[in-house]
Amino acid sequence: MDSPLFFEHPPVSSSRSSITQSSFLHIVGVLLLAAWLLGLDGGWLFGPDLGSLGLTDRDEGSNAEAAREMLETGDWISPTLNYEPRYAKPAFVYWLISGSYTLFGVNEFAARLPSALSGLGVLLVQYLFVRKWAGPRVALWAGLMLLLNLEFLGINRMVLTDPELVVCTTLAGYSFWQALQHEQTRRWLFVLFYLAMGLGMLVKGPVGIIIPLVGVIPYLTLTRQWGKFWARGFPLGGLLLVSAVAAPWYLMMFQIHGEAYWAAAQANTTGRFLSPMEGHGGTIFFYVPILLLGLFPWSAVLPSVLYQTLKRWKDYWRGQAFSSPEANLTFFLSLWVVGLLVFFTLSATRLPHYIYPAFPGGALLVALWWKRLVGEDDPVGLTMATRLLIGVGYLLGIALAFVPAVFHLLLKQITKEFPAAVHVEVDWLPSILGLVIVLGTMLMRQCMRSDSKRHLAAWVGCGMMVLFSVVLARFGLPIYQHYFVGPPQELAVIAGLNLGTEDRLIQFGRKRPSLSFYAKRKVYFLGLHDEDLPQHLSAPGRKMAILQTPLRGQLPEAMSHWKVVLDHGGFSLLSSEPLL
Repeated sequence: MDSPLFFEHPPVSSSRSSITQSSFLHIVGVLLLAAWLLGLDGGWLFGPDLGSLGLTDRDEGSNAEAAREMLETGDWISPTLNYEPRYAKPAFVYWLISGSYTLFGVNEFAARLPSALSGLGVLLVQYLFVRKWAGPRVALWAGLMLLLNLEFLGINRMVLTDPELVVCTTLAGYSFWQALQHEQTRRWLFVLFYLAMGLGMLVKGPVGIIIPLVGVIPYLTLTRQWGKFWARGFPLGGLLLVSAVAAPWYLMMFQIHGEAYWAAAQANTTGRFLSPMEGHGGTIFFYVPILLLGLFPWSAVLPSVLYQTLKRWKDYWRGQAFSSPEANLTFFLSLWVVGLLVFFTLSATRLPHYIYPAFPGGALLVALWWKRLVGEDDPVGLTMATRLLIGVGYLLGIALAFVPAVFHLLLKQITKEFPAAVHVEVDWLPSILGLVIVLGTMLMRQCMRSDSKRHLAAWVGCGMMVLFSVVLARFGLPIYQHYFVGPPQELAVIAGLNLGTEDRLIQFGRKRPSLSFYAKRKVYFLGLHDEDLPQHLSAPGRKMAILQTPLRGQLPEAMSHWKVVLDHGGFSLLSSEPLL
């Protein structure tokens, strides 16, 4: 049956002017909606609230500081962190952040703005691509489902390289598939495919090329279209395009740093894949709960869609399953999502945001299935989807309700790193968040099972995630800032204002790279019994130290005369000389 929420691709006979006007109105509409949703309650993602939370350690603080040092030193080729070579990531994202600093000053808002704009960019790519092949309504849902989930809202307000990477990889994957289908525009779309991969490599290294190919190679193989791609896709010329974008920076780094950069590059690519780095390991099932929780509530649909699509791989091999562009697209996206899951699972280093490149394709698969949910009496996979929705939703809601108990149980360990946590009142907020999830899940499931209310199910899911995000942003993040993130950073600002160029700032305890950003100077990260500590204490000039207040009793005898400048939030700022 026809649905008021979804309709098929517009007829080819539509006039060019009406198509152009419709496209413009839908693009403006989705951008305004995204801006409103991402700017919830004072600026969830794009407004001033973007800079209300201090930079978290370690990735946010490291990336923001590396960009600040690039702007300060004027060295736009060789990134540094704490004024030492930083080879972990290419320079492109640092260029973006440095440009943002130039426009808005060196602050948290400017550091996070490129990530937020990248979030809007991938939403735009998602909408434009889906609109061409499935119509504007499905495109709108694909954008909303990509927008309203925990992983997207979290990653795109953090100073990470992943938001920019996903814009490139999503653009590359979508351009490839469309180029293979579309005779008239295939050339420039293939050019876009290669350019996006080259830019992705400049954002985060070889993974910018690997992520699109994880979907492209299985698709060409199982649909037996390698000959078609070789004839139309000019792969040799494409390799030159990728190299033209990415190679100059890499060649300059090799020329400047030689073997040192080559060794670091290997450690951060093959080394990261073959062995866990910085303790980021996990089991082979690590990404299953990440995907189910990160893409919730839309993730409930994915397992059924992937199974129903990929079990027909023999039909695609025989060329018998290309009944429609939608079926063809669903097969490509399913291969891509599963390929990314397998690839990142095989990697020994595992982090929650690594799987984020699978989210645009996953959200599109869900939107295409939702079209069938509304338009069919008994869509395949409905029972499995509602059961998984209830299971994940209830589990998440109950887990949130138990947060206060777990927090109090682990309070002693938590206060070793965050002394002010002893003053946190967490009894009510997790319970409210859990209640939002449980009630929203129940209502969403009821709508999905009702023939007359199915068209409301997606709106319920959107409303649940909007309400969850608003409550978390308005009440949760200020608590996190006040008791966990802010105190040592505020002391670092004070230290930076009172130290000269030849003076030294020392931080004891767990390494916090963000302190370099707030002090705007080099920070020496040492242990209380570090063998290099005497050398720093005997250096000329004033020395200042930031540490957890309970650690003051463990300071060496050589620091017994140091003065307490300020105690704040369970941290202390000490000085070897009086400030006045």
